[in-house]
Amino acid sequence: MSTAFYLALKETWRNKSRFLLFSLVIALITLLILFIAALGEGLGAGNREYLENLNAELVVYQDTAQLSIASSRIGCQTRDALRAVNGVEDVGAVGFSSVSIPEADAGEDLDISLIGVEPGKPGEPPAVAGQGLERRSANEALIDRMVAEVSGLQVGDRFNIRSPQGGEEEFYLLKVVGVTESQMYGIRPSVFVPIVKWDEVRPQAAPSGGAEDPACNVAAIKLRNPAEIDVMRQRLAAQVRNIEAVDRQTAYENTPGYSAQQQTLNTQNGFALLIGLLVIGGFFQIQTLQKVPQIGMLKAIGTPNTIIALSSLIQIVVINVIGIFIGGLVTYGLSLVFPPGIPLVFESSAILRALGSILVIGPLGGLVSIRLSLRVEPLIALGLGG
Repeated sequence: MSTAFYLALKETWRNKSRFLLFSLVIALITLLILFIAALGEGLGAGNREYLENLNAELVVYQDTAQLSIASSRIGCQTRDALRAVNGVEDVGAVGFSSVSIPEADAGEDLDISLIGVEPGKPGEPPAVAGQGLERRSANEALIDRMVAEVSGLQVGDRFNIRSPQGGEEEFYLLKVVGVTESQMYGIRPSVFVPIVKWDEVRPQAAPSGGAEDPACNVAAIKLRNPAEIDVMRQRLAAQVRNIEAVDRQTAYENTPGYSAQQQTLNTQNGFALLIGLLVIGGFFQIQTLQKVPQIGMLKAIGTPNTIIALSSLIQIVVINVIGIFIGGLVTYGLSLVFPPGIPLVFESSAILRALGSILVIGPLGGLVSIRLSLRVEPLIALGLGG
C-alpha cells in the first residue's frame, strides 16, 4: 500500500503542471454539474415552493380541471360542503394570477404571482415580520422575502400593482402588513392579498368590484388527523360532488412545466456526467500510454499488478479530488455574487449528490487506463521482445 501511494504521488509531483492543468478541467466539469444541479433545484423550487410549504394536507381541484390550477374553479358552496365533511378541520380558498409591480427592480417592472387567500385560513403563509392579513377585502398584502429583497419594500410601505382589466391596465394601491419566507409560484415571487381583493384585482376581461364570496382556483384543506390523508381523500370524493383532492406533492408536480423542466435538467446533468467520464477516461488512458516503458520496468523488477493498479487508482482519485475542490471553491465564490432574481439554489443534498457522482466517475473513467497498465508486457515495453 505504501509503495502504491509513493509511486502515485511521486509521479503526480514530477508532472505537477500537467496534472494541475487536468485538475482545472475537472474543476470546470464540477462547476458545470453543480450549476446544473443548482439550476434544477432553483427552477423546481420556483414552481413548487408555495404548494410544498402549504399549511394544509390536501389541495382540492374541480374534477374536470385535470389537476390544472388555472382551469379549476371551486365555488363557495363547494367549500362549505368540504367544511362539513367529518375529519376536516378547516378549508381555505386560494386563487392564483400573474401581475406586476411597476418599477420595483432598479426601475424595471417586477413580475409576481398574486395569490388570493382567506385571512387566518389554510393557504395563508405565516408572517415572519409584521402580521398576517386581517380582512377579506382590505387593501393589504403579505409579500414574500424575495419581493422584499428585490423591491426594498418593508412592513408599512405602500406599493402599486398593475393588472390588465378589459382592454386597459389598472393600478391598485396596497399596504404591506407582513413579510413571509420565500413562497415562489410559477417561478415568480409571491404577493398574498385577501381573496375578495384578489377577485377584484386579478386580470380579467372586464373590471369587477370583487364578489363577497368569489370562486377560487383551489381549496386548501387542513385535516384534524394528518395521518388519515388517504382515507380523507376518498371520503371527500365520496361526499362532495365534482372535486378531486390530492396531496401537496401531487399538486406541485402537476404545475405547468414542472415535470418536463425537471426531466430536461436531469438529462443535461446526465450528459455532463457522461462527458466528464469520457474526458477523465481519455486523459488517463493517454497518460498510461506515455508511461508504458516505466510500467514495463516496474514489472521487470518484480512489482506486482496490484501495486501498479492501486497506484493508478490513487492517482486518479487524488487528481479528481483536487479538481472537485477547486471547482467547489469557484462555484461557492460565484454563488455569492449572483443577484437574488437568478433561480439558483445550492441545496446541500443536491450538491452532495452532484459531488458524489463526480467522485464516482473519476475512478470509472480511469478503469480503461488501469486495465491497459495491467496488460503491459515487460519485455515488449522495454523493446526487448518480439
